[in-house]
Amino acid sequence: MELIKYLNENFYTKQQLLDVAKVTKSEFDDFVKQGVMPCCSYNLKVDVLSDSFFGEHKEVKSIEYFAKGYTSWLGLLQALGNKKEAYSIFSTRYKTQLDHLGEKGFISNDPKVNSAIGSHIETEWEHFIKGVYGLCTKSGLPEDIASKELAILIIDGFINRESLNSSEETELTNAVNLLDLSSSLFAPHERKRSSRHRLIDEVRRKFKLLG
Repeated sequence: MELIKYLNENFYTKQQLLDVAKVTKSEFDDFVKQGVMPCCSYNLKVDVLSDSFFGEHKEVKSIEYFAKGYTSWLGLLQALGNKKEAYSIFSTRYKTQLDHLGEKGFISNDPKVNSAIGSHIETEWEHFIKGVYGLCTKSGLPEDIASKELAILIIDGFINRESLNSSEETELTNAVNLLDLSSSLFAPHERKRSSRHRLIDEVRRKFKLLG
């Protein structure tokens, strides 16, 4: 089954995450309760039907899948004292990545990454904790989140154009490539509705951009 193959190749189950991060279930549950650990990105409910000499056996199993990048986030949480510190680190890492990208020429005048950066990051944190970015970015971590969101803002500035000059084409190509690097592949059943399809595949097709 394509979905299970995708999840097993690109995510950790909860038990795998705990094992790799060397975190106990009790510690993990406490981080979730404090609101500093992202929720799972996928919760797969599997109906198991077994038929043997002893007859049929049925059970429903729930498997939670988390971004592999969360191993490092869990390590960070173990070293921190409270929720406020976790948010502060998320915010700092997000802003640092924007600054780093700005030095490379990735610029947007959108208020989200300028005058309204504070409220924007608060919203991003909420999505992060809900597990949204574990699903739609490669690592689920602040650096990929910032890259993804900045790339989308830049792409949105060009997407309704009918044509571009060479400078604009270069800027758009770079933004699409940045989104490609930070964005997940998405599960097979999600791809046609995903931001990857709309903002990478379709934009490359429309403007004949090189990948």
